[in-house]
Amino acid sequence: MLSSAVCSFMLMKLGVNSGFSATNCMLASPAVFRRQTFLIRCLQGYQKKLQEVKAMGEPNFEADAENILRSITPTLDPSKHKGQAGKIAVIGGCREYTGAPYFAAISALKIGADLSHVFCTKDAAPVIKSYSPEIIVHPILKESYSVRDEDKRSILDKVLAEVDKWMERFDCLVVGPGLGRDPFLLDCVSEIMKHARQSNVPIVVDGDGLFLVTNCLDLVSGYPLAVLTPNVNEYKRLVQKVLRCEVNDDDAVGQLLSLAKQIGGVTILRKGKCDLITDGETVTSVSIYGSPRRCGGQGDILSGSVAVFTSWARELVSTSSWNTSISPRNPTILGCIAASTLLRKAASHAFNDKKRSTLTTDIIEYLGRSLDEISPVS
Repeated sequence: MLSSAVCSFMLMKLGVNSGFSATNCMLASPAVFRRQTFLIRCLQGYQKKLQEVKAMGEPNFEADAENILRSITPTLDPSKHKGQAGKIAVIGGCREYTGAPYFAAISALKIGADLSHVFCTKDAAPVIKSYSPEIIVHPILKESYSVRDEDKRSILDKVLAEVDKWMERFDCLVVGPGLGRDPFLLDCVSEIMKHARQSNVPIVVDGDGLFLVTNCLDLVSGYPLAVLTPNVNEYKRLVQKVLRCEVNDDDAVGQLLSLAKQIGGVTILRKGKCDLITDGETVTSVSIYGSPRRCGGQGDILSGSVAVFTSWARELVSTSSWNTSISPRNPTILGCIAASTLLRKAASHAFNDKKRSTLTTDIIEYLGRSLDEISPVS
């Protein structure tokens, strides 16, 4: 906000008394009144613009987004075999929610991952299978209504044993799309996340996975391969839980840094008009492209995309072929930047085509085209 001293000075320069009131306005000449009204509108516009800049962070936080996306997207090499371009698993999907895990899994495939798995409940499996034959569906998760108390331990062990058979094959887990909040189901997912940490597998947490993590921070605390992708309400709950205060958009960057540090260096992608990304050490933003259409499901596209790009970045950063001039070097940060950029571009294309009727499925269909525009297949 402008200080009162600055406001008074600017008013004086235009011949406006700092004690200006409605009565003064009525007594002023038409010319003076027009100048005063114009000045007030200018000040209001400047204040609004200043608040927007503060909320987004300084301009120099903007990532070199397209260059980063281009750098971590692998070339299509005919000598590679199935699986080398990425194997992603989505943990989510219950009776009420079947679309979200599908969106995350199919987005990973559309971007270029070779395999997408979904671990869901038995009720959700047939529905998710019907969406696409491309997705490998594992109907192993259980909800409380179908489990007796005395059987919970044995069923939990069976779920973990089944997931562990696949764990070492995955390049990244996406936890949360369509998960729901059933207590026993969340218990199962908590144990899966612990096993993923032990196997050093990156974890992208979204949707109801963030509800789980907010109430049990130890699941991700201190794990540098964890990525949280909260929307406005999910971010508010995280801030209240971890920092014990309300969201402060006047210091969005500083608060985001503090949040990531308090959780132990996880990467946080705060979704919004401008996506802010931090690992507790650096902050970057992505604000290019975008769409005014906020249909449900875009967060699921993002989580699946982050998983793919993070796995690609992690593989590339560990090799001698990585361009060391590109900053940052943290693969989870790189993955978030690339995913945010691609989703925004695809959403922009879809909106230009469909306008108000844009749906998540429309955006998914533009993922491949958008990626090729930035990183053409040679």
